[in-house]
Amino acid sequence: MTGAELAEAARSLVGTRFRLGGRDPATGLDCIGLLEAALHRCGRPARLPNGYSLRLRDADAWLPSPAEAGFITAAPPFAPGDAVLLRVGPAQFHLAIHGAAGDWIHAHAGLRRVARQSAMPTGEVIHHWRPAPCN
Repeated sequence: MTGAELAEAARSLVGTRFRLGGRDPATGLDCIGLLEAALHRCGRPARLPNGYSLRLRDADAWLPSPAEAGFITAAPPFAPGDAVLLRVGPAQFHLAIHGAAGDWIHAHAGLRRVARQSAMPTGEVIHHWRPAPCN
């Protein structure tokens, strides 16, 4: 899987309805569900965490190993398919995927759907991952 493939898979989910804890595009996705569904569409199935609360004090204790899902730690500049975990408020986190056109794709709770926007969602970048290169 390349970053461009992951970015395209995420873009194909734009418009999917938002559902907290959602992991199925047919019934709705949250931000983690968006990444899980995009990975599935790229042929790299992954089971990402679910059952978290809206308030999460320590995201690191909750996160699986990025390598298990086929990611490596990255640094800017952002590339297509990069995933970022943002701290958007006290004990609140959000995940977004960098698109191929320099845009950002994420499950937007306020809009109640997966959306594309030109700027990265507001928040402090806590983690930045990139699809691992294929060997």
